[in-house]
Amino acid sequence: MERFIIWAQGLAMTLGGPGLFALAFLDSSFFSLPEITDVLVIWMVMQHESLMVYYVAMTTFGSVVGCLLVYEAGYRGGEAVLCNWFSADRINRAFTKFHRHGLLALFVSSLLPPPAPFKIFVLMSGVARIPWLGFLTVVGIGRGLRYFIAGILAVRYGDQAIEFLRNFGKPVFSVILLVLLVIGVGYTLWRRRSARLSRI
Repeated sequence: MERFIIWAQGLAMTLGGPGLFALAFLDSSFFSLPEITDVLVIWMVMQHESLMVYYVAMTTFGSVVGCLLVYEAGYRGGEAVLCNWFSADRINRAFTKFHRHGLLALFVSSLLPPPAPFKIFVLMSGVARIPWLGFLTVVGIGRGLRYFIAGILAVRYGDQAIEFLRNFGKPVFSVILLVLLVIGVGYTLWRRRSARLSRI
C-alpha cells in the first residue's frame, strides 16, 4: 500500500486535478483505496493552497462519476450484484438502514471517512432505482463536503492534517453531520410554522 501511495502521489503531482479525478473515480467505482483520496487532497492543497477549490472540485467530480458507475451496475444488475459484492449479513444490515432512512443513509456514508460502508449504499440506490438526480445531488454534496473539509484541514494544519484526519476524522465529520441535521430539522420546522401562520 505504501508503494501505491507513493505512485498515487506522483500521479497527482504530475497531472494535478485530472490525477485526483482519476484516483477518486477508481476509489468510488470498482476499486477500494481507503483514505488515499483524502490524503492526496490534503497533500496537493499543501503544495498549492490557492488551488484548493479546484482540487476539491475535481476530486468530488471524479468520485461522483465513479459512484454513478456503481449505481448503474445496481440499477441494471439488481440484487444479484449486491449478493456478488457483499455478504448476506452486511446486505441485511445495510438494507435495514436504507429502508429506514433512504437517501439520508447514503448522505451520511458519503460524508464519513473509512471504514464507513459507502459503496453498499451506492449500489443499493441503483437496485432500489432511486431517481438519479436525487442520487447525484446527495453524493455530490456529501463527497464535496468531505473533501472540502480535508482541504480546510490542509490549509489550517499542514502536514499534521493527515494524522488529524486519521485520529479525529470520524468524530469531526459526525459533529458536522449533527450540526447539518439540526439545521435541516430547524429549517423544516420553521417552514411548517410559516405555512401554518400564512393560512391564518
